[in-house]
Amino acid sequence: MQAYVERLIQEIHSARALAEQQGMLLPHTADTVFFGGGTPSLLSPDQFRALLTALRSAFEIDNDAEITLEAAPGQIADDLLDTLLNEGVNRISLGVQSFVDVESRAVGRLHTGEQCLQELQRLTAAGVCNRNVDLIAGLPYQTAASWQVSLDAAARSGTEHVSVYMLEVDEDSTLGRELTGIRSVSQLAVLGQQARYSAAAAPSEEECADLYSQACAFLGERGITQYEISNFARSGYPSRHNRKYWTRAPYLGFGLDAHSMLPSSSEDGVLRFAQSDELSTYLEGASVPQIEQVTGLAAFEEEVFLGLRLSEGIDLSRLDQEYGRSLTEDLVQRARELQREGLMVREGQRLCLTTKGLIVSSSVFGELLATPA
Repeated sequence: MQAYVERLIQEIHSARALAEQQGMLLPHTADTVFFGGGTPSLLSPDQFRALLTALRSAFEIDNDAEITLEAAPGQIADDLLDTLLNEGVNRISLGVQSFVDVESRAVGRLHTGEQCLQELQRLTAAGVCNRNVDLIAGLPYQTAASWQVSLDAAARSGTEHVSVYMLEVDEDSTLGRELTGIRSVSQLAVLGQQARYSAAAAPSEEECADLYSQACAFLGERGITQYEISNFARSGYPSRHNRKYWTRAPYLGFGLDAHSMLPSSSEDGVLRFAQSDELSTYLEGASVPQIEQVTGLAAFEEEVFLGLRLSEGIDLSRLDQEYGRSLTEDLVQRARELQREGLMVREGQRLCLTTKGLIVSSSVFGELLATPA
């Protein structure tokens, strides 16, 4: 772990020189910081101090910056929590997944629903006033009734933010192989008790869509308003950091398989690049990021499918000005059929997905951005 932290610090200190060398514009200030992508809460207090010191030496961090830590419930030790608060961390995202114990156990989670609620109370008592709860729709054994238990627990906890994700399964994982195996009824009997991750009890895609709709309606009624496909927040608490991805604002990632997007200093468009996803290669510092320039049609398409993730949708007049009328007119024409199907709605110069459209957003994006035959 220490070797990884040292490599991170090295990467942070060399970021500006790399950006200049590759023709990127790297901001001097930062208004959000996000520690995620694994188990950052397993770092020691000293390691966290070292990382934040490195960030503050390389960038000017705004006094009111949103600084988030991802963690599993029960994973943040008391001394680490004290350090985080002293160092300016003001938002904590808990990977609850479910407040129903049988669902949590089915996917290998060690915490209980009661422990999750206690952790949220502990964070509040410590002074954390911006908390997120991650929930997953589509877990094994999940029903509309049990999903309601999780939604109700999240709302009653007072959490400021809720993320709702549809279960996505890697086909090469144990659960993925089990799900593939039970597509055939004849194979289900063979799978039987060997299904370690209870794949046979996972809801269907249609049931998952219903669970998602249930979440949208219930959380909205409780004042936790949807502002993005997977994200809901009380007034004043949308994630400032995550919004950058959907609005194509510049961001810089550090660490294994970390992705970045920065403006080009010499040409139009932006530059996207990523660190190696091989730990040994990353630790050696030997990898050279593969840089992709995104301009023209590719940039327009990004604007569309990222912007439509937001409840506010996309501004057609701005797209007109930035990318030209022909691309926008073609988009509007394609959107008409989707509007008739109840998947999209147009209000003035804004084009948005409906709740029905959000559920099948990937298909909608495919229709909108299909390459002409």
